[in-house]
Amino acid sequence: MFTGIITDIGVITDISRGSGSEWGDTRMTIHCQYDQDGIDIGASISHSGACMTVVKKGSLTGQYKCWYSFDVSDESLSKTTMGSWEKGTQVNLERAMTAKDELGGHLVTGHVDVTGEVLEIENIAGSKRLRFHMPSEIVPAVAPKGSICVDGVSLTVNMVGDDWFEVNVIPHTAEVTTLGDLQIGDKVNLEIDLIARYVARYLSHMKA
Repeated sequence: MFTGIITDIGVITDISRGSGSEWGDTRMTIHCQYDQDGIDIGASISHSGACMTVVKKGSLTGQYKCWYSFDVSDESLSKTTMGSWEKGTQVNLERAMTAKDELGGHLVTGHVDVTGEVLEIENIAGSKRLRFHMPSEIVPAVAPKGSICVDGVSLTVNMVGDDWFEVNVIPHTAEVTTLGDLQIGDKVNLEIDLIARYVARYLSHMKA
């Protein structure tokens, strides 16, 4: 479980397809500022909103303190933006929350629902107004003043249209996450609010 408050930006340094019995699908390696002694093998880390499991790790010297690897299934590659990642891609990182953590965002599972697309970007008094296209399957679960997770970042929805929603990104968030670098046409990972997910599921069965 996560909060949507990003704690580091990592960079993808290697992507390899699996072979043999050691591992399958795709393995990615990332460099970051986390202390490798504080990351356990098997730990869950959110990667731009997608929860992945650490399978290898090590320390570094220089610009980054740590590297670790995680395996990505073909399902995750097809359902998230991870299928388009390459060496040099910057990724929002958040380690799993603990019982004593401050819940500064909202409850995030790290299970990406769909991908969206940047439609508009407007600079307003130092902040950014971002409009995203969203697929029809999540439209009923996105509401004004509700929460949504965009590339792992917890944000408040300002406005909602038939197939789009808008958020405001303050300068601090733009600086410490990858949201500040988004361009029109970029794809993003979207996770709807956890409560909205269950309400939408319940209502769909009530109608049936």
